[in-house]
Amino acid sequence: MASKPSTPSARNRTLIVVESPSKAKTINKYLGDKYTVFASVGHIKDLPKKEIGLDFDHHYEPRYEIIPGKEKVVHQLKKLAAEADSILIATDPDREGEAIAWHISKEIGVTSKPVSRVLFNEITKTAIIAAIQAPRQIDDRLVRSQQTRQGLDKIVGYKISPFLWNVVLRGLSAGRVQSVALRLICEREAEISRFQIQEYWSIAAEFVTAGKESFKARLIRFEGDKPEIANQKQAEALAALIRKGNFAVREIAPRVQQRKQPLPFTTSLLQQAASNQLGFGSKKTMGVAQQLYEGIDLGKEGTTGLITYMRTDSTRIGEEAIAEARSYINQQFGKEYIGFGGAAKPGKNAQDAHEAIRPTSIFNKPDQVKPYLSADQFKLYELIWKRFLASMMSAAKIEQTRVDVEDSASKFLFRATGSRVLFPGFMRVYDDQKELDYEAQTSTKEEVEKELTVKLPERLAVNEPLALDDLDQKQSFTRPPARYSEATLVKDLDHFGIGRPSTYASIFSTLQDRRYVELEKKKIVPTELGKDVSLILVANFPDLFNVDFTAFMENELDKVASGEDEYEKVLDSFYKPLEAVLHLRKSNPIVPQNSEPVTCEKCGEGLMVVKWTANGKFFGCSCYPKCKNIKAISNNKAKPVDSAILCPSCKEGHMLLRSGRFGTFLACSGYPKCNTLLNLNKQRHIEPMKTPPVLTTLLCPKCGSPLYLRSGKRGLWLGCSKFPKCKGRLAWSTLDEKAQHHWEAIMAEHQKAHPTVQLTMIDGKAVPMTIPVDEIILKAEEAGLITSPSEEIVEITP
Repeated sequence: MASKPSTPSARNRTLIVVESPSKAKTINKYLGDKYTVFASVGHIKDLPKKEIGLDFDHHYEPRYEIIPGKEKVVHQLKKLAAEADSILIATDPDREGEAIAWHISKEIGVTSKPVSRVLFNEITKTAIIAAIQAPRQIDDRLVRSQQTRQGLDKIVGYKISPFLWNVVLRGLSAGRVQSVALRLICEREAEISRFQIQEYWSIAAEFVTAGKESFKARLIRFEGDKPEIANQKQAEALAALIRKGNFAVREIAPRVQQRKQPLPFTTSLLQQAASNQLGFGSKKTMGVAQQLYEGIDLGKEGTTGLITYMRTDSTRIGEEAIAEARSYINQQFGKEYIGFGGAAKPGKNAQDAHEAIRPTSIFNKPDQVKPYLSADQFKLYELIWKRFLASMMSAAKIEQTRVDVEDSASKFLFRATGSRVLFPGFMRVYDDQKELDYEAQTSTKEEVEKELTVKLPERLAVNEPLALDDLDQKQSFTRPPARYSEATLVKDLDHFGIGRPSTYASIFSTLQDRRYVELEKKKIVPTELGKDVSLILVANFPDLFNVDFTAFMENELDKVASGEDEYEKVLDSFYKPLEAVLHLRKSNPIVPQNSEPVTCEKCGEGLMVVKWTANGKFFGCSCYPKCKNIKAISNNKAKPVDSAILCPSCKEGHMLLRSGRFGTFLACSGYPKCNTLLNLNKQRHIEPMKTPPVLTTLLCPKCGSPLYLRSGKRGLWLGCSKFPKCKGRLAWSTLDEKAQHHWEAIMAEHQKAHPTVQLTMIDGKAVPMTIPVDEIILKAEEAGLITSPSEEIVEITP
C-alpha cells in the first residue's frame, strides 16, 4: 500500500511562500533546515467569476473570494503560518505578485506572526540570501495599482460585453486593452485593402575597371533628379541612352562609423526577437523564460535559476553583473572589447522596477548548460545570453565607402556602397543586423530591408574611366503595408504605451481565443467577426477604445503605484463617462454596417439590416419575427483569383489562388475532378510540385493501413496513407538493410517516372518562380490573360 505524502511542517522555522513549485524547489536547495518553502501555485483569491465584484456604492471596493480548488492550499498555508516563527512572502516582484502577497497576508494575518515581503529578481543563492536579509512591508500602493487595473478590466468586460450581445451576438466579449489592439489590427488591414499596387523599374549597371575588376552600381540620378521609371518602355529608353555614355569615377567617399552595441532585453524586445529569430509566439516565449527564471536542474550543481526576472521594461544592469561581464569579456576577447555597459535612459512609459533580462551568471555559457535544457529552453537562453554579452561589449567600427560613377555629360549618376569591418566589437557575439535594424524602425508598416552592399575593387581612383559591361533593368511593384506579426504588434503596443510587460503575451492569445483574429503565415489577420466587433466598438465608444486614452490610463495606473493618484479617483474618471455613453447607446446603438438600409420588399415596413449568427451574417428584416425575410450577404471573402497558370496535372484547369485555414495556396479550377495543389512559401513564391508518394505493402503500426513512402529533407520516411485521420509512422531505421535497399530502389524508379514538373502559363510561357504569386497574377492581368477578381457572394443560413 502506497504511503501518503508527508505534510510539510514549519515548526520553529521561517515560512517562505512563493508562487511556483519549481521555484520553491530551487529556493529550498539554497536554504537550510531553518526554512520551509511552500508554493501557493499562483493566486489564491480573485474577484468573483460570474459577477463584476466591485461595490459601486462604496468606493468601488473589490470583493474577493477564494478561487475554487484553492481551499486546500489556503488551509495548508494557515497551518504552516500558525507553526512558523515568521513568514516571508516571495511572490513575483511585480504588481501581480504584490497582490498575491497581499491576499496571502490577509488569509494568514490572524496568526499574529510577523509577515514580510521579499523580492527575488533572480533565483540564485547570492540573490536569495541577500533578499531574505532585506525584507520589507507589502507595498499597498502596488496592490492598489493592480486592483485598479483589474477594476478597469472588469468594468469594460461586464458593462460593454452585454452591449455587444444585444447589438451583434451573444457570447462576445470586449477588453480594455485587447479591443484597442484589435482596432490597430483592423485599421492596418483596411490600409492594405485600400492600397493600390503600382509598377516601377530600377536600373543597375555593371562597371569594369582597367584592371578588369567589376562592381555593380544603381542609378540614383537622371538629369539631377531621382529617376522615376514607371514601365518597361521607359526603362528600355533610358537604358539605350545610358549605353551611349562614357563613364568615370566621380567621387570616392570612405566613412568610418560606429555600430552601437544593442541594449539588453526588456520583455518587449525579448518577445520580438524570439518571434523574429526563433519563431516563438509571445506566450511560448514567456512560458520558456519562466522555466529559465525559476530554475533548471544542472546535475551536480542542482537546480539553478539561469535568467533574471523576465517581466521588465528596464534596460538597467546591476553593478555586480556589469563587473562580471567585463571580467568575462576581458578573458575571452581582450580589454579592447569591454564596453561602457550602461543602460539607455528609460522610456517615458517604463516603470524601471527591475533590471533588464540577463543571465544570472555570464559564466553559465549556453554550450555548458545545453545538456540540461530542452531545445526551446536552449534557444531562448542562448538568445538572452548572447544579447546581454553583446550589450556589455564595445561598439563595432565599420568603414563604409560610397563610390559615385557619372557619365561625361553629367546626365546619369550611379552609386555603389561597399563596407568592411575595421573592428568587430560586439559583432563577435551578436551579428544579427537585421534584428537591430528592425528594432531601430519606428514604423511597423514596412518590412525591414537591409541596404545591399557590394564588393568594391581593391584599386579605384577618382576620374578613373570605367567600361559599361551590362545593364540590369528590374521590374518591381509597390507593396501594401505589412500585416502585423506577433513581434510587430508587441512593438507598436510598447511604442504607444498600451499594456505592460506582464500583459503583452496574453493580448494576442485572447484575441485569437475570441475568434477575432487568425494567424496566417505568422501574420495576424482579423476575421470578419473581429472587423465587425471593432467597427461597432469604435463607432459607439470612440473615446474609450483609442490608443491615446488607453495609454493615458496605463499612466494613471503607474501614478496609483507611485502614490500620485488614487484608486477611486481613477475608476471614477473611467466609469462615470462610460456609464453616460452606455445609457445613450443601449437604446440607440450605432451600427455602421446598417448606415444605408433598404426597405424590406416583402413586408414594406421593416428595414433590411445586418444580423449575426454563429455561422456568419446576413440581411434580415427589422420586423422579425413578424416578417422573416432574409437575404445572403457578401462576407468580404475574396473570390478565388485566377493565376493564369495551367494546371500541371489535368492540363485543362487553371490554378486558382485560394485562402484556407493554413494560409493561401493554388488549387485547380477543375476540383473535385482534379485535386492538384501548389503551396506558397513565406515570400509567396510558388513551391515546386512534390513527387507523389509510393504506396507500399508495409502496414501502419497504428491502424494497419498501407504506408506511404516519401522523400524528405532527411531522407526516406514512412507515413500512414490515411493521414490526417491517422498520423501513424514507421521509423525507417526499423527496417533491415535488405528491406531498405528494396524500397530505395523502388523510390529511385518512381522518381524517374515522375520528373520535376515545369509549370507554364495558359499562353505557354514558363511560370516565373522567383517572384511572388501576386506579381504573377498582376502581369497576367496586364497581358490580358485574366480579368481582375470580384467579390464572392456566399449564402449564409441564419
